[in-house]
Amino acid sequence: MRMICLDLEGVLIPEIWVGLADASGIDELRATTRDVGDYDALMHMRLELLKRHGLGMIELQQVINNMAPLPGAAAFLERLRSRFQLAIVSDTFYELAAPLMHQLGQPLLLCHHLMLDNKGCISGYRLRQKQPKLHAVRAFQSMDYQVFAAGDSLNDIDMLCSADYGVFFRAPAAVHAQYSQFPATQEYDELWQLFCESDR
Repeated sequence: MRMICLDLEGVLIPEIWVGLADASGIDELRATTRDVGDYDALMHMRLELLKRHGLGMIELQQVINNMAPLPGAAAFLERLRSRFQLAIVSDTFYELAAPLMHQLGQPLLLCHHLMLDNKGCISGYRLRQKQPKLHAVRAFQSMDYQVFAAGDSLNDIDMLCSADYGVFFRAPAAVHAQYSQFPATQEYDELWQLFCESDR
């Protein structure tokens, strides 16, 4: 059996925090896992910015409610499910991703939780586990799946390295240059072909 593990933001949906940066005018929120390899440092910076500017779940939800999956993403997932098993393995949060998962046909999503206080403000976050993408791949492999994976960011490197086949999808040139052992593609049709060729 073959399991496809895909990153979410930048691969299937727009970057949520970049959307919040556009809506709020806070340029520091544009930093993503493409830019910062230390996820804890990135999230602490984001939460500090939210607190400093008085932003919370309401503002994030307003941004998300105006988002749609990237063009072609839903059809791509439907095509993948015709041949492979599929899991979305992401460092996003269930509380943010839910509306977009509905638009993508409710694929299996493995991610994290935001912690909210009694006023609905984001007080912190809870990781599903440390190195979640690495452990997801290894768990599927322990169930005798061959794992193919695709991502676009520094936080996907563990997933790509541990997968039986890993590929960058729309990764920045600087990220791909740093990890040039992985093939890189820009289009869903090309990614489909790479997965199918690896399945032979």
